[in-house]
Amino acid sequence: MTDFNTSHIRNFSIVAHIDHGKSTISDRILELTHTVEERDLSSQMLDSMDIERERGITIKSNAVRVMYEADDGQLYQFNLIDTPGHVDFTYEVSRSLAACEGAVLVVDATQGVEAQTVSNANLAMNANLDIVPAINKIDLPSARPDEVKLQIEDELAIPADDAVCVSGKTGEGIHELLEAIVYLVSPPTGDAEAPLKALILDSYFDEYRGVVATVRVFDGRVQKGDNLLMMQNGEEFLADGVGVKRPAEQLVDELSVGEVGFVVTGLKDPAKVRVGDTLTLRDRPCKAALPGYREAKPMVYTGLFPVDNKEYENLRDALEKLRVNDPSLVWDPETSVALGFGFRVGFLGLLHMEVVKERLEREFNLDLIATSPSVDYHVYKTDGTMVQVRSPQDLPEVTRIDRIEEPYLNAKIIVPPEYTGAVMQLAIDHRAEMRDMIHLSSKSVEMHFEMPLAELILDFFDQLKSRTKGYASLDYDFSCYRASDLVKLDILLSGDEVDALSFIVHRDKAYSLARGLCDRLKEIIPRQQFEVPIQGAIGNKIISRSTVKAVRKDVLAKCYGGDISRKRKLLEKQKEGKKRMKAIGTVEVPQEAFLAVLKVGDE
Repeated sequence: MTDFNTSHIRNFSIVAHIDHGKSTISDRILELTHTVEERDLSSQMLDSMDIERERGITIKSNAVRVMYEADDGQLYQFNLIDTPGHVDFTYEVSRSLAACEGAVLVVDATQGVEAQTVSNANLAMNANLDIVPAINKIDLPSARPDEVKLQIEDELAIPADDAVCVSGKTGEGIHELLEAIVYLVSPPTGDAEAPLKALILDSYFDEYRGVVATVRVFDGRVQKGDNLLMMQNGEEFLADGVGVKRPAEQLVDELSVGEVGFVVTGLKDPAKVRVGDTLTLRDRPCKAALPGYREAKPMVYTGLFPVDNKEYENLRDALEKLRVNDPSLVWDPETSVALGFGFRVGFLGLLHMEVVKERLEREFNLDLIATSPSVDYHVYKTDGTMVQVRSPQDLPEVTRIDRIEEPYLNAKIIVPPEYTGAVMQLAIDHRAEMRDMIHLSSKSVEMHFEMPLAELILDFFDQLKSRTKGYASLDYDFSCYRASDLVKLDILLSGDEVDALSFIVHRDKAYSLARGLCDRLKEIIPRQQFEVPIQGAIGNKIISRSTVKAVRKDVLAKCYGGDISRKRKLLEKQKEGKKRMKAIGTVEVPQEAFLAVLKVGDE
């Protein structure tokens, strides 16, 4: 593997809209190149996490090396990076593309070009990569490869003559795809004798070896025993080993220019290895660091609290370890009267939030409660200062607020023409403003909206899929902050505010949300010996109410006939007892109540 001719190396990513078959094509490439023994073959081989296999989605990019003997008899080294397709993980795609000279753009032969296809094609073009279009799922009866070729030309401005028709399921066309990669993707450039310059693409924490960094070498070479330096934070370490994934880890003598592999750092502090940093030799550093990555900015914030407060420190350690290979994760400590100590965690979207919560519970055996998601609001106070508010509890008093600005998105929805009416109605319901509509072809329309991020995280995506029978696809990016008429909606149980059930909402939607939430909580909160009023309030004004009726004991059961005064006496005694109980009784809020906040937009 040492001194492999760089003209015979091809570094490429596989990118596509979600569920267009990237991971299946990766499986077939591993099979065709005999990288994995036939007895070890399984589906989604590059998806290493259980949660990826169960959900059928890719969450983390994965770099694997395969050796391919081309039709010209020459042996080529392919460094293949399988990437996620969901909009929440776009930052993973952009990181992967920085390590490549080419991208295989997979398009479903039945679905055609969708929102993330356009987004990923633009990312690849902006990175000046060679693009190889691949039309997948040609084995399906509803496949229309010729139509999709025209779509690729019309909508993406990519010549479709080079498009390879493949089936990730049967393996048809995979050989032709590998040949296309050999001839269409440029080999890497760089100087093997220059000082080491390597980009850290990803990293993960290993209990025995410390932090393991995935790198792409742009200049020079790296070997076990080298004294290395990280240029951004100045951290020095001795390389404990270098290797490649095939897809199991395999140690090698060195990684040279143009190659992708991993370096065992031996560092025990996960925070010291930053994705996007440049690795170089301590005694012979390169002149300038690589540009790295634009930092991923969280868009959605939620409170994560351990069910048992003793697990607080374990939750902190788990978040630290997750941040090693997910640099977009940010958090601050948070305290709640109802839930105790926890963290306000920033995510890139709702799927990212679900995945991180599930990983924390599975990989670190934590039992967590998540509060309702919110976004980062800019609150301008009457004294002219501005504060960032990520949690409803941090909102200043109403009398001290001049205005509140919320983040808006540019949303792009691609949909068949017959569903444009349904999409427009959904957009109006979610305070979106339509910018324009482009007819891409007779079978697809691209609609552009400006809409508040807070509306998107409530239930927009689920509603979009159900109203368009699954045909619509969505892509979005941040636009700007805009002033809105926002209020804090509180939920009171027996007159006491439950801080974890508060959220910031537009005044026009406050009543319907409060009504829906009170009704749902009424079904969830168990009945007590006393009546429990559930109220929705804006400031001191109650705008909705439901009541959990008391469990009544029949105190007259033993009174057969007799004087009415005795019955009255028993009923009065019961009434007094209930009154006292109501004054000192507390209501236990079950975890389902917090989940109800997440689902309140479904109705």
